[in-house]
Amino acid sequence: EFIDFARQVGSVVDGGAETLFLQDRFDAVLLARNHPPARLRAVSLPAPWHLAPALLRYRYLNLITRLRLALALLDARKPARHDETFAGWLERHHQSDTARAAFWNPFLVPALNAPLEEVSAEAALFVISTAFLKNAGAGRFGYARIPLGRLAAAAAVRLDRVHLRTPVARLEFTRPGASEPDRPEVILEDGTRLSFDAVVLAVPPDKLKSLLVHPESFGVVGLDGFRTAAIVDIHLWYDLPDFGFGFAALLDSPVQWVFEKGSGYLCCSMSAADEYISRPSSELIDLCHDELSLVLPVIRSNQPLRGAVTRDREATFIPTPGLRRPGSATSQPRVTIAGAWTDTGWPATMESAVRSGRSAARATAAELMGERRPADE
Repeated sequence: EFIDFARQVGSVVDGGAETLFLQDRFDAVLLARNHPPARLRAVSLPAPWHLAPALLRYRYLNLITRLRLALALLDARKPARHDETFAGWLERHHQSDTARAAFWNPFLVPALNAPLEEVSAEAALFVISTAFLKNAGAGRFGYARIPLGRLAAAAAVRLDRVHLRTPVARLEFTRPGASEPDRPEVILEDGTRLSFDAVVLAVPPDKLKSLLVHPESFGVVGLDGFRTAAIVDIHLWYDLPDFGFGFAALLDSPVQWVFEKGSGYLCCSMSAADEYISRPSSELIDLCHDELSLVLPVIRSNQPLRGAVTRDREATFIPTPGLRRPGSATSQPRVTIAGAWTDTGWPATMESAVRSGRSAARATAAELMGERRPADE
């Protein structure tokens, strides 16, 4: 649904040109120290066999490890234990440290933005099943060609009114008349009261708790169970031509993926980056350059012309075993919640965010038309 959303607003962003890059099939380059690059590319076979030839030829794993990996992937279609971490699942399926470093970590840690020792097996198996097993076209890589803020701005121009730099303190309710339902009022930090027919609270769990004060009275429970993880992106510019790979995974590196954003411009992505979030930018730039030098020979004799670092300390929630994610509905009429962290069935991704927003919008529209129904129907 994110791709559909991006296409809906794309004409507003850049005159109708595609705002997203999307592969025609799964195709991943993997880089390891002291080894030539490896490639995993899907072939024209139905899922899950579309990846079988690539996995059986994967140069970073020996034959026994490849076969165990293939068997584990086939077993990933079975339901997971509710209380099991994915690291525990990997151990039960005889996945070695080499298999983790060469396959599971590069794809699962960025997708879930957390160490595999912390994420639930259910969340990880959802990613595996959705990306690799159910549909041969589902595991394609894609990324935005423009800053995501421009997508948000393109959607915002379609709205009646946008309030920027307007911190909200809490939510209250008034009753216009005896026969009318409670009307939500948003109380700003400066005391201003804004009344609306309905509200969608698209905020993180901790902020939602402060807005609702007593979330249990809205039928929203489990907010204290959410933990977050950081993402750090390091941008490097070199006086070099195109690198020729588009994007690639770095094995056994704190930099999980590197994206070629333009001629000589590389963006290095560090997921589950709590260890690095507070380090000085200069240190992170040097670290990233050093990691790239280990796998890209052309980098070794070149220093970056400049670098920049972007950080998100609480980028996504960690899908820990047993975590209860609320749906969009609340027990209070005309109040719904949204966010990638709500119970969309997806991990904290842009896809989850769009699904959540649309679910909340459907529920709100139905209520305003007098048709009370579950938001996640």
